[in-house]
Amino acid sequence: MAAAITYEHIKTCKQSGARLGRVHTPHGSFDTPAFMPVGTQATVKTMSPEELKEMDARIILSNTYHLFLRPGHEIIREAGGLHKFMNWDRAILTDSGGFQVFSLAEMRKISEEGVHFRSHLNGDKLFISPEVAMEIQNALGSDIMMAFDECPPYPAEYEYVKKSTERTTRWAERCLKSHARPHDQGLFAILQGGMYKELWEQSARDLTSLDFPGYAIGGLSVGEPKQLMYEMLEHAVPLLPANKPRYLMGVGSPDALIEGAIRGVDMFDCVLPTRIARNGTTMTSQGRLVVRNAQYAKDFGPLDPECDCYTCRNYSRAYLRHLIKADETFGLRLTTYHNLHFLINLMKNVRQAIMEDRLLSFRDEFFEQYGLFGNEKGF
Repeated sequence: MAAAITYEHIKTCKQSGARLGRVHTPHGSFDTPAFMPVGTQATVKTMSPEELKEMDARIILSNTYHLFLRPGHEIIREAGGLHKFMNWDRAILTDSGGFQVFSLAEMRKISEEGVHFRSHLNGDKLFISPEVAMEIQNALGSDIMMAFDECPPYPAEYEYVKKSTERTTRWAERCLKSHARPHDQGLFAILQGGMYKELWEQSARDLTSLDFPGYAIGGLSVGEPKQLMYEMLEHAVPLLPANKPRYLMGVGSPDALIEGAIRGVDMFDCVLPTRIARNGTTMTSQGRLVVRNAQYAKDFGPLDPECDCYTCRNYSRAYLRHLIKADETFGLRLTTYHNLHFLINLMKNVRQAIMEDRLLSFRDEFFEQYGLFGNEKGF
């Protein structure tokens, strides 16, 4: 049986060691390193599928936890799966819901069986186990599914993270056994290890022995300093198979995308570009720009003179500021469009730099222009 998800290696950058590749899915291929826009509830906030295609998004995310709560995975199954339900014919990755469930903290109880929790919408008592997470994602029909994992908080004691990491492996085995559609849905395992290199080694050893078609790195970008995240990445990524995709979960600031690519990561996702767009914060070639600020009230130039996205070609900073100050939805759409285009285009430039063996030089030039040196936020 042919694998649902395969990775094709194209080139390794001589300057940085970063890799250029292509991931093949049942709904098309996408080049890596790639940024994946997040469509938590079967929509990328304020964007239409046509607009996402216009900016050349090849894969987007949706979230198992949120779709389980509403409208319910059975409704989506009846609709013919998530692709038909949301009118998106390119690749989709679904997160298992583990991160969302564990972020509920005061509203959930973890056991070996799974997680009992209360809905953040209405307080209903609910339960997700590895088997339930697979059932939901099989119903959704995503191209890439994620195994149900436990995401330890930061900071956390060694013993807690060790037990959590070992449970994640046991849950991954249960996910594999209950996955009903391996012929057309690829299941990725999620490595954990907190801030402990020995635990990353244990997690990688245990999970790679199970031969998943892809591997994600979880439990980073959860509040730790970026340098610590990079240190863990440098240790964890080389432990993963070279012939399979590597996915760093929840990372979307420009600096972390570039640094992650340098360390061998293929896939990234984050709500950052859409979330900050909704309060008027944008990413430009010159760094972060908060367009709602008063200084842009009479600025009739484009958001980013170096950007050719729909927003920058057609609208001024003054107009965008007016829309956002007036709470007009169109303003949020325009800033969201720009931010997503910015990151998708950034990754195109990263791929070109890998092809030309100059990713470290590209990083230094980009950071200097963006004003990133010494900026922990990175956006």
